Amino acid sequence: MSDYRESEYETQEPVNDGEYYEQEATEEPLEVAPVEEEPVEEPVEEEPVEEGSAEDEPANEEDAPCEEGSGEEDRSLESGGLEITLENRTNADQVFAYITGQLIDEGNRVCFIKADGKTPYVPEKEDITEVGSEVPVDCAIRLGGTGETVTVTIPHIAGGRIWFSLDQELTFKLNPGPAIAEPSVTNTSDPNTNTSWGFCEFTYTKDCLYANISYVDFVSLPISMSLTTESGEVQSVAGLYQDGLQSVVDGIRSLEDECPDWQDLIVESDGKPIRVLSPNNVRVMHGGKKFEGYYDEYVDACWSKYRAQPLIVDTQASYGVLEGWVNDDDLLRFEGHGTFSKPSTGDIFSCSTNCFRDNKEAMGPLTARISAALNRSTLLTNDMQPTNEQVSEFYTHPVTNHYSRLVHLANADGRGYAFPYDDVPAPGDVDQSGFVTGKPQAFAVCIG
Repeated sequence: MSDYRESEYETQEPVNDGEYYEQEATEEPLEVAPVEEEPVEEPVEEEPVEEGSAEDEPANEEDAPCEEGSGEEDRSLESGGLEITLENRTNADQVFAYITGQLIDEGNRVCFIKADGKTPYVPEKEDITEVGSEVPVDCAIRLGGTGETVTVTIPHIAGGRIWFSLDQELTFKLNPGPAIAEPSVTNTSDPNTNTSWGFCEFTYTKDCLYANISYVDFVSLPISMSLTTESGEVQSVAGLYQDGLQSVVDGIRSLEDECPDWQDLIVESDGKPIRVLSPNNVRVMHGGKKFEGYYDEYVDACWSKYRAQPLIVDTQASYGVLEGWVNDDDLLRFEGHGTFSKPSTGDIFSCSTNCFRDNKEAMGPLTARISAALNRSTLLTNDMQPTNEQVSEFYTHPVTNHYSRLVHLANADGRGYAFPYDDVPAPGDVDQSGFVTGKPQAFAVCIG
């Protein structure tokens, strides 16, 4: 979901990511605008919204969650809720799962699913008076050892996440609001720092389930999912190879001579890699002092090209196909809609700061498609975005989002949100964002 315009369902207003303990670093000292949560162009959220936020509309309107009123069988609470099968395929002796989100049928109040896998725990405002309050009930769902499965039942939830951790329980806190303070990969004082954990995202309404694998913030554990819709269609996202994390680590280490800052993405515990952070998060943690100027020459070349010829962008929305030119003021102008100044490396990795901050009207799909083309390094070679895009041409320029490139290579089907607008499609080619959606008959999520 568009970690994130994450994508998507990543941005939940009531959720505080790592805000108990120390305040996390932000890009404010560097950027004019703060980093938003996971643009990803996804549904509600955000549906989880992307940094996205990008919590606006999906990059591709066809990928939005199902509309209500399909008239099919209702799998809401009245019919018992949605059953989800969780399976441990890791070698860990114990895997802990957690489910968080916002209860759609109760005014989007934040909630956990308790350890029994079916009962919602809804923090009451009057009970949470201090920042960093303990969660008073057990919400760790134990999957057991290798090959064990557990069936959980959820009500209608927006901005949902299914979290997994190996061998150690995760620590969540509660803040006034109430709000959930989630585990954070950018807060070095977070108690979960040395724990191996990950998550997938979902939104479940009475007519539809939308779920995706998100790497917008970091990559760690192999998580896969399979959805069988009521029509019998089976959709799946394969997730990381078993050695996927190590392959990303090896790829990052090979970039040391090209740009040493890439090495800061690797996070180790006891001498072993446990996750690889996105370059945007590394910049946030270092006050914007990493990757400075990395994209500058590439952006300069793009601006020179579109000073001489138009950039054609299909918004894949009601705004249709728009034409942009770089004018004498050095702004990329889409007449009647808005302009883009030259983006910095930070703007490109975040997809949501400075020139990419305006998501109103046509500027939303324009921002998504231009920032996606820059992360994939196709803006210079393809002047018809995303119409002429081909997945095989993504990340082929030496200046590119190598994190995203390596993450896609490490996934068995090449899919999974690796930056906020990774759901911008290459028409007719393989979806990159790694989502499933439809009226659910059965839904399974596997770890490992």
